[in-house]
Amino acid sequence: MNILVANDDGIQARGMRELVNALSDKADVYVCAPDSQRSASGHGITVSKPVIAEEVPYENAILAIKFSGTPADCVKLGMKILQDRGVEIDMVYSGINHGGNLGTDTLYSGTVSAAIEGSICGVPSVAVSVNSHEATHFEYACELAVKALEKSWGKIGPDTVLNINTPDLPADMIKGLKYTTLGRREYKEFFTPAPLEDGRTAYRYTGDPVIYEGLPDTIDVIAMQEGYASVTPLHRDLTDYKLIEEIKKWRIDE
Repeated sequence: MNILVANDDGIQARGMRELVNALSDKADVYVCAPDSQRSASGHGITVSKPVIAEEVPYENAILAIKFSGTPADCVKLGMKILQDRGVEIDMVYSGINHGGNLGTDTLYSGTVSAAIEGSICGVPSVAVSVNSHEATHFEYACELAVKALEKSWGKIGPDTVLNINTPDLPADMIKGLKYTTLGRREYKEFFTPAPLEDGRTAYRYTGDPVIYEGLPDTIDVIAMQEGYASVTPLHRDLTDYKLIEEIKKWRIDE
């Protein structure tokens, strides 16, 4: 089996090294990742300029390539380069991200977008994240990543992305795993002004996650809040099927 591993934290991120090491016992691993930090880049692809690709040494990987583009570029172009070399990718993994990718944050996430790009390219994909930007505990995330490979192979198609999130805790302190739906991920947001020397004003975004009460732990955000890991099956189809018949009644074309 051939697995492509991507991320959005950059090719030198510890989380990616931990994931590559864990998966290399089960498959041939190929790394295609950004050359630097690309967090919260969403599903952007580079169309205005060329994407630079450069092979680099990488422990436990058959081949590693760093790219000047986005996480989605890394998967889309990486699979093409590997295919041209006779390597067919069977599964895409993205992560392990330093920071959770829960609820509506998945729409911003470069990590999840890299996995979705794998799905678009025709292979089942998995996104893996640890819920801290200063993550230090990757063991349970690695364990779930390997188990997802073993348990899901042959059972999920390319339309599905498994989104795995774990608390940044030792494995024996995590309460367990919840099978979840996406929830709302809201923040007490701040845009801090930063005056520039030329008189213009720049703004830096920060935010503290909202703590919810009274919601079920079958929602990914709540499961994480209560000390559980979560796995959520995602689908790239954003259609609101319930509304299709209703909007026909609006007669927008008249």
